[in-house]
Order: sequence, then structure tokens, then C-alpha cells
Amino acid sequence: MSAHVLMYTTAVCPYCVRAKQLLKARGVEQIEEVRVDIDPERRDEMMQKTQRRTVPQIFIGETHVGGCDDLYALDASGQLKSLLEG
Repeated sequence: MSAHVLMYTTAVCPYCVRAKQLLKARGVEQIEEVRVDIDPERRDEMMQKTQRRTVPQIFIGETHVGGCDDLYALDASGQLKSLLEG
């Protein structure tokens, strides 16, 4: 898998954990995590990029996937694999 994965997260978010588990199950070896709970400026950045306040917010390459439910829906539709392959 070659696509870069960026995930805005917090330390205690169960949806972040689920999203990471799915990505790893689909072969993602490295996830760039941005902890918005310890860096408020990065939360502002996330909100500007996504228009959302909740975590996780997931980017695969340049594509904003959305949150955990969005990631699972993408996987269920079969589109996650091609997105991860870049």
C-alpha cells in the first residue's frame, strides 16, 4: 500500500482505535497521527480542512475520507482498497 494516511486523533477516542484497526487490517503499515488533544492549533487546522470538529478525521493521500463510519462505509463499498493503492 503506497498512499499516505493522515489521521487527526485524540488519546481516548474509541472511533480512532477502530479506524486504525481497519486500516491496519487492510495493509496500512504507517499512519501519521496528529493528536489534536495535545495541540489545539492542529485542531483548528483540522476544522479548517474538514469543516468538522470530531475525530477521527482521516485523509488518504489528498482525499478526505471523513470519520470512522465513513471509513467503514468506504470499505464496505469496496472503494477503500483502490484508494489505499493510490
